[in-house]
Amino acid sequence: MAQRRNRPRPNGKRSLSEEDLERLRLAFDDDVVDPRRNLYGSDSLTWRVNREAALLLGGGRALLLQLAHPLVAAGVAQHSNFRRDPLQRLLRTLELMLTITFADAGGAIRAVRQIETVHARVTGVLDADIGPFPKGTRYDANDPELLLWVHATLVDSALLVYERFVGRLTPRERARYYEESKRGGRILGIPSDLLPSTLPDFEDYMFEMYRGDILAVGSIGREVAEAVLWPVTPAGLRYALVVPNFITFDLLPPAVRVRYGFAWGPGFGLAAQGLALLTRTALPLLPSFLRVMPAARSATRSASGSKVAAKVRD
Repeated sequence: MAQRRNRPRPNGKRSLSEEDLERLRLAFDDDVVDPRRNLYGSDSLTWRVNREAALLLGGGRALLLQLAHPLVAAGVAQHSNFRRDPLQRLLRTLELMLTITFADAGGAIRAVRQIETVHARVTGVLDADIGPFPKGTRYDANDPELLLWVHATLVDSALLVYERFVGRLTPRERARYYEESKRGGRILGIPSDLLPSTLPDFEDYMFEMYRGDILAVGSIGREVAEAVLWPVTPAGLRYALVVPNFITFDLLPPAVRVRYGFAWGPGFGLAAQGLALLTRTALPLLPSFLRVMPAARSATRSASGSKVAAKVRD
């Protein structure tokens, strides 16, 4: 087998280790990588979808799906200050995803390594029986199966929220978005053979997770979810959480909504459809500084400048 090569150009930042470079080779599925190159590129479906600030509406859904896994919930409950800072995990995940999507590959791998350092301390055992997991079951935040579930909730939520609040994607575009997302999964350390191969395989994986018994919401999961949905705020600001939480409940799969014990009726569904229609109608009227993520605007300017410079050189 030919020896793997790497010819990165200097980028003025802390050099990457050989292990980092190997992770990038796996992510790009290429023997030759340049840490200054973006993981996806400005013409990718990932940039088109993930640049939309409307995707923030799916943050609560993704987090509640993650917490529905008893091992994830136990890790959050036992290794975070969720009672004092309930949105810490959500904000950290958002920052990581924006960095992986819009920074150069070197910046992305450094962000991933920081998260892995935090995850290295997130180990322990369940202190009670929850769903199929008996008391004493060990958990590890760097477990590939748990990494896959967290990654999958973000991919699934991004597709759902984009189509609900921004615009439709063709089947080919959905498949392309999923294919690109596998690159993000690999840089997170998820083995290629664990990632569902195609979009239909991914959809089957999500369906089985929703239908099966792994997502079993226990008292710890409900406590963390309550802290996230209704953080301690001044009395007047609490009402501002009603609409975001309503959107979160609507976006959850019905089976998971039931496991959390959230009340939901036919009238709520109709109201949610009206809210989604209103958002899709109003979104094109918003200026880009409100509609597009700041990280995406910065990355787009950088990509445009690079293309102009390349044309000048040519």
